[in-house]
Amino acid sequence: MKVLVVGSGGREHALCWAIDKSPLCDKLYCAPGNAGIAQVSERVYIAADDVDALVAFAKEQAIDFVVVGPEAPLVAGLVDKLNAANIKAFGPTADAAIIEGSKAFMKDLCAKYDIPTAEYERFDECDAAKEYITRKHAPIVVKADGLAAGKGVILCRNENEAYAAIDHIMIERTYGGAGDEVIIEEFMRGEEASFFALVDGKTALPLVSAQDHKAVHDGDEGPNTGGMGAYTPAPVITPELAATVMETIINPTIKAMAAEGRPYKGVLYAGLMITKDGPKLLEYNARFGDPECQPMVMRLKSDLLEVLLAAAEQRLDKVKLEWHKDAALVVVMAADGYPGRYEKGSEIKGLDKAAKMKNVVVFHAGTEADGARITANGGRVLGVTARAKSVAEAQKKAYEAVDAIDWPEGFCRRDIGWRAIKR
Repeated sequence: MKVLVVGSGGREHALCWAIDKSPLCDKLYCAPGNAGIAQVSERVYIAADDVDALVAFAKEQAIDFVVVGPEAPLVAGLVDKLNAANIKAFGPTADAAIIEGSKAFMKDLCAKYDIPTAEYERFDECDAAKEYITRKHAPIVVKADGLAAGKGVILCRNENEAYAAIDHIMIERTYGGAGDEVIIEEFMRGEEASFFALVDGKTALPLVSAQDHKAVHDGDEGPNTGGMGAYTPAPVITPELAATVMETIINPTIKAMAAEGRPYKGVLYAGLMITKDGPKLLEYNARFGDPECQPMVMRLKSDLLEVLLAAAEQRLDKVKLEWHKDAALVVVMAADGYPGRYEKGSEIKGLDKAAKMKNVVVFHAGTEADGARITANGGRVLGVTARAKSVAEAQKKAYEAVDAIDWPEGFCRRDIGWRAIKR
């Protein structure tokens, strides 16, 4: 079959890498892709959010199945338009993707259907938001309502930081229209974890547990990013806790979305806080995590394409996933200055040396090819991923591969996986 993957990040490279190995895949395209993705698929130079051009391409090439990676085209209705053209697609419709597209919608859904989450209020006016902060005190969390590329959540240690966060989002318009409304919620204490389930509208199939590192610096210090590394399994998610998450968060959400006339199909990614009172929902994403997807696909034994097709065709009740017992870990290499201003165009050497290491894959997140040269073309640029018997061994192997890469203009955290290793 002909398959089109939409997106250009490390997540999409990981999806292409896995789909390319499927005997079901005769021809693989990726739009717009990157230099690494070009090694396993044919690049199509159409932007991931150019919905009409993507649908036109899928029609012209008689694409059988489209896998949508990022959130923006999902929220913009790419799956709806593909379905209207009788092209199968993996991912939620726009009506369902609102679970990520609007944090206010998600919080209201949780309140209506008694899904455990932080206490919150939503505001479309600055002064009222600041008055609420004055009443509630800090620490407190301020969130832009809409899509902000993983950066619209601000943890505020004191009231002044919270007032500044309101100005940052609503007055300075740092995240554009995503900041028309803000959600202010209680600061929950505990340990964060990522929980993923494949959903076909009725059945939810949990994936292996994972944990990412959002802060830019070692020790989880500094501003939040799209993710500086991740690993699987996450010891904080015990089998008992996973069952609780399915029972109290994932399954009630699927029923709630169906009841709201927004049946959910795709991957449902729950950002969790494991509190002393049990797991609580921080936020939902309507797609695979980036960088969690990279180590997860390295552990997957099952045919990924077959599984995604089963989700699209409402056959998940017949699927049993197989996983390698090993752990896997990804270290993100980013351009100097990220998540702030950074330069593009610096050359990256040593990729071949790293790729030759056993059970190591260097997934590209923001790269371009300039002849034989590979250059940086984004903030998060590479996802150096390793599989081994334990998180500690996978960490050691991943950093050996990182050290084989010659890129003076890049940096990475040196402590990815520390929580699991500390345990």
